[in-house]
Formats: sequence, structure tokens, C-alpha cells
Amino acid sequence: MRFSLAQILPQAWKNGGGSTRELARASATGQDEGQMVWRASLAQINQDGAFSVFPGYRRIHCIVSGGGLCLTNADVQLRADPLQPLFFDGGLDLVAQLQDGPCEAFNLIYDPNEIRPEMQICGLGLHQLGDATHLVFVLEGELRLETSEGVEHLSPGEGWQGEASGVAHIAQDGRAVLLRLEHL
Repeated sequence: MRFSLAQILPQAWKNGGGSTRELARASATGQDEGQMVWRASLAQINQDGAFSVFPGYRRIHCIVSGGGLCLTNADVQLRADPLQPLFFDGGLDLVAQLQDGPCEAFNLIYDPNEIRPEMQICGLGLHQLGDATHLVFVLEGELRLETSEGVEHLSPGEGWQGEASGVAHIAQDGRAVLLRLEHL
């Protein structure tokens, strides 16, 4: 499934500190039908404030533009630096403090009992996509994705989510989020 930020409307946060664009999600089937298994999104963080709490879930938070932020409470201090995926408990009650003005973050919220994720920020070269669910999101430059489902040419702000194995060719000066979601 191909997606583009140009077609996804931002949703304002309840606390007014930013907005989120949901890129893709998976929900449980069967007995827990409808319960979120994972959700990938791009968040615009405009000001300091409370961070959303997701009890029972884990998070990967990666600053893709801007100077980053600190996430803290009385017991925890985490630093989200640009292009460095930060893994943490989604149930933590945290406050975000911007380091150098507004920033944008790629987020994954997931049920650790259902999936095991791997997130990488990749540059120029060939990157293999093995057997698993994958999400590819282009930050800069161009990307050519070759899978058993076909060939996709992606530009900044565009992405793809699917279960086909293949190869992502990231062009010179390109950068993309490559997310692998292995079902347990």
C-alpha cells in the first residue's frame, strides 16, 4: 500500500502542542478485534508539553527534522536526538522539552506481545527487505522499491507498507525510514 503525506490530513493533539499524521496501522483480529497492534505516524511537535501515554505498548520515537527533545519525569530522562531511534515504554508519563525549536518525529507505537520491530534510518545504497511486514518512508531524495508486488518510485513525504520482500534503492543524498515489523 502506497501513501503520501499530501493525502493525509494532520490531526491536532488534545493538548494543542502539535499534530499527528497517521501513516499506517494494523489492528488485531479474532477475540481482540479492533485493538491496535501497531501504528506508524509522523508528528509535528511545536511546543513543550505532556507526551501521550499508551499503557501496555512500547514506542520508537525518531526525530526526522529539528534539533530533538528531552522526555522526562521524576524518575526518567530520555533524549531524542535527530535520526537516532529512541525505544521506550509507551506507558511512561513523560513531559517533552524541545531542544532547539519545533521538530518532527517518526513514531511507532506497538504491542510488544504481537510484534518485534526494527527501525533504521538509511542512506545511499541497497537495503534488503526480508520476510515480514515493512514500512518505508522517504525523508530526503528518491527511493526505488522493488518487491514481488512491483516497483514503486517514492519521493520525500511518500511511503509504502506491505508484506512483500524486496530491495530499497536509496539514491544519492537520499534518506529513508525502514521499519521491519516481525509478527510473534
